[in-house]
Amino acid sequence: MKTSPSSAVKIAIASGKGGTGKTTLAVNLAVALGRQRSAVEEEQTGGQDFTDSREAMDGKVAVGLLDCDVEEPNCHLYLKPQFAADQTVNVLIPQVDEEACTGCGLCARVCEFNALLALPAVPLLLPELCHACGVCAYVCPNKAISEVERPVGQVGAGTVEGLYFRFGALNVGEARATPVIRAVKDLSGAPALDTVILDAPPGVACPAVETMRGADYVLLVTEPTPFGLHDLELAVEATRELGLPFGVVINRAGVGDSRVSDFCRTQNIPVLLEIPDDRQIAEACSRGQVFSATNKQFAHKLCALVSRVQAEIGIATTSGGR
Repeated sequence: MKTSPSSAVKIAIASGKGGTGKTTLAVNLAVALGRQRSAVEEEQTGGQDFTDSREAMDGKVAVGLLDCDVEEPNCHLYLKPQFAADQTVNVLIPQVDEEACTGCGLCARVCEFNALLALPAVPLLLPELCHACGVCAYVCPNKAISEVERPVGQVGAGTVEGLYFRFGALNVGEARATPVIRAVKDLSGAPALDTVILDAPPGVACPAVETMRGADYVLLVTEPTPFGLHDLELAVEATRELGLPFGVVINRAGVGDSRVSDFCRTQNIPVLLEIPDDRQIAEACSRGQVFSATNKQFAHKLCALVSRVQAEIGIATTSGGR
């Protein structure tokens, strides 16, 4: 049974470093799960045909994929959607009325992000540093500060490969990715979904934390190398700080050593899946292909991974979803 987007199971896929296979896992997982859900729905509806129209979304699409790496989105390279990021994301920044401003400098003093510089006349705004908190307008004794919209990125959304897909692109030169990530995560206009996969940016800085925030479960992707272990430790610390349940997926298993497995065992962290260092998977990735779309065994493993995640967070499931 499908649910509203707000009550869908949200699984964030993150990593402490780039290049571990996070996006590859996210896309393959979403496609495998989407095809499984579609097959079950077709069986339940007696093979009824659904079109790709937006009106038919609720009858066809059960899985969502959100590419939250807005500084370097890559999911579209695999999915090849026919739609672009054309929805503008705006933030509010202060605008100073020079006639009303007395140059008291209070706005600059209260700004925690040094986005306003007190000058002899009116304050100077550094828009890239502004976090749109609005405190400057709130404290201005002369009401000389209003807020205006400033574009910082774009978001695209639609259906592809049987998925509801959203992705964002941060404008060149912008320092803050979080407003665009929040826009990507906004599912208010999405069809009824039972599972949402979020592809997080690499690392443990604000963009990754913003992506993981609100997730039901986090899959930390790593590789069995010294660098993989080092950055996995950082990712584990960040995820625990957020209070989110999580497990580990080891990509390219069979290379390197056992230190990642040993770390997970001593920390009581479940290793939910090991993906082998397989040439076929690597070749599919190099061609921009979704391996789970053609390899049923791999797709089955990924669907089993989702079932285990749902069991970890205590959600009763059937083969048809939540």
